[in-house]
Amino acid sequence: MNVKRISLAVGVIGLISSTVIGCTKTSQNTESAINGFQNSSNVIEVKDSHEDVKLRSVGVSLGDLGNPFFVAMGRGSEAEVKKIGGDDVRISVVSSGFDLNQQFNQIENFVAADTDIIILSAVDNRGIKAAIDKAKLAGKIVIAVDAAVDADVDAMVSSNNLQAGELACQYIGDRLKGKGNVVILNSIPMDSVIQRVKGCEKALSKYPSIKILSKDQNAEGSRDGGLRVMSDLLTTFPKIDAVFATNDQSGIGADLAAQQARRKEFFIVGVDGGPDAVKAMATKDSLFVATAAQDPAGMAQKAVRVGNDILRGDKPEIPTILIPVKLVTRNNLSSYKGW
Repeated sequence: MNVKRISLAVGVIGLISSTVIGCTKTSQNTESAINGFQNSSNVIEVKDSHEDVKLRSVGVSLGDLGNPFFVAMGRGSEAEVKKIGGDDVRISVVSSGFDLNQQFNQIENFVAADTDIIILSAVDNRGIKAAIDKAKLAGKIVIAVDAAVDADVDAMVSSNNLQAGELACQYIGDRLKGKGNVVILNSIPMDSVIQRVKGCEKALSKYPSIKILSKDQNAEGSRDGGLRVMSDLLTTFPKIDAVFATNDQSGIGADLAAQQARRKEFFIVGVDGGPDAVKAMATKDSLFVATAAQDPAGMAQKAVRVGNDILRGDKPEIPTILIPVKLVTRNNLSSYKGW
């Protein structure tokens, strides 16, 4: 049990203040009070007002529950809630479908339902600010997960996306021996994607003989988007040596585009470490060779734990919590547990 011990010095200080301000004739009384305090070991014990607070409900708004990454995140949050409160804690996991208006409405619904903790993977880091502000004004704990937001949240839990981009593109640079043509399959302009591209560019900047042919095409983080964008890039550029896909799904789409175009001169590196990437890397004819693997379930579990700690009065010293990623390649695939 957390107990705060407050000494009677507070009362003495108040007495001294009122004596000085009120009248100098009571200085003798003040001195007696101080002497009395010095000879006393009395303390007041006050219980932490948050220590008995129980978690009642959690609302989770994710990008797209058709994506294995967000499915794993949903499972992780549900598992942690059950661990904390069993069946006594209500949890609602919903999919925004990457629609800002949908996510806005979901957060408003969580507030209306008097949800204790709101966890969200923001569709738009700026556009969602008004909804977060409303939730905070209503006294709700808001945790951003997977991507930072341009709003005053209680904490943010994310993979180290800058590191993800660096690891992936360092691998590309090393495998190309510092020379070649690279394309970056960009995505929805979320903070996580922006950080991955920044990390990739940072890693490739070490190699003056590596040229980035394209970095602004939005593959929408999907297999269909990767297929569409990569098909266009294959038509535009006769020689590509490597592809950095800002997530695995768009990388899988790029792999499909290469098969359709009968192009085999390049390799593909993604980010996520999802089941589809594992399957592709295990396939001999696939061009998908590596991924910077995240831990979506662990990320969501951490978000729930942090939210529950804040509810009980224990705020994290550093509100931005970055979860390290690891590079998975065909060489170490057999030891990767996946999600």
